[in-house]
Amino acid sequence: MTQGEQPAAVIFAAGYGSRVKGFSGNKVLLPLIPEAGPFSGRHSMIVEIIGNLPAGPKTLVVHHRSQEVIEVTRDLGVSYCEQPVPNGTGGALIAAKGFLQGITQERLIITMGDVPFVKRATYERLIVGLEDRDLVVLGFKPVDRAQYGLLEIEGDSVKRITEWRYWREYPLERQVRFDVFNAGIYGAKRQSLLYYTGELEKRPHRVRKERGGKIKTVEEYFITDLVELMANDGLTVGFTVTEEEQEVMGIDTVEDLMLAQRIFAKRKVKRL
Repeated sequence: MTQGEQPAAVIFAAGYGSRVKGFSGNKVLLPLIPEAGPFSGRHSMIVEIIGNLPAGPKTLVVHHRSQEVIEVTRDLGVSYCEQPVPNGTGGALIAAKGFLQGITQERLIITMGDVPFVKRATYERLIVGLEDRDLVVLGFKPVDRAQYGLLEIEGDSVKRITEWRYWREYPLERQVRFDVFNAGIYGAKRQSLLYYTGELEKRPHRVRKERGGKIKTVEEYFITDLVELMANDGLTVGFTVTEEEQEVMGIDTVEDLMLAQRIFAKRKVKRL
C-alpha cells in the first residue's frame, strides 16, 4: 500500500473488562510489559494496536475511564468518539458515525482494543479483500470452538455470523460444515458502512445485563448483524483467515492477560 491508499480505522476502546477480576480500569490500558503485578506496567494494549495498524486516520470509541484512555493515547495521532452508554459493538460503531462522515478514505478497518497481536499484514489483507466486497470479516480456526461466533459461509461469501448459543443447537452434520469463526475485526467500504450502520440503528436487541448490581433489560446493537443485513440485500461479504489463532486472541481474563504478557516478552526477545 502507498501512503495515499492507507485506510482509516475505528478502534473500540470503551472496555469495562468486567471479567478481568480485580481490575476496575479500562482494559485497553492493561500493560503488555508488567512491573508490579499484571495490572501495573508499561506499553498498554491500545498502544500496541495503534502501532500495528496501517497509517491513516484513526479514532477510538471511548466510554469507561475515557479520560485515562485519552491521556495515554493523546500523542499517537488519534481522534475520539464518545459512546454515551455501553450498548454493544454495534452501539460503538453508531457512536463513530461522525468520524465516518468526516473522513475521505473509502476503506477502513474496524478492530477491538483488546486484541493486541493482529499483524499489519493481516489488517492489509482485509483492505485488499474490499476490491470486490463491501465488507470483509477476519476469521480464524480455533483448536477449541468454545463459544465463538460462527461464520456461515456459502462458496466464498459469508451469509451470517451466528453466536454460539444458537449454532450449538444446529444438527451435528450442519455444525461440521463450518470451521471458520469470527475474530471481531472487519474491513469495510465507508459508504456501505454508513448506510448499514443506519439500518443497524433500527434493530436493537433487548438483552438482560447487570447494571449497578441489578439485572436489567437493556438495548444493545450487534455489529455482526451487518453481515446478514448486507447479504440479504445482495451485497457480497468476504472473509480472510488468520494463519494462527494466537494472533487474534482477546484479553478477557487475568489468565489471558498474563499469557499475552508472556507472548509479548518472547516476541521482544526475538526482535532484539
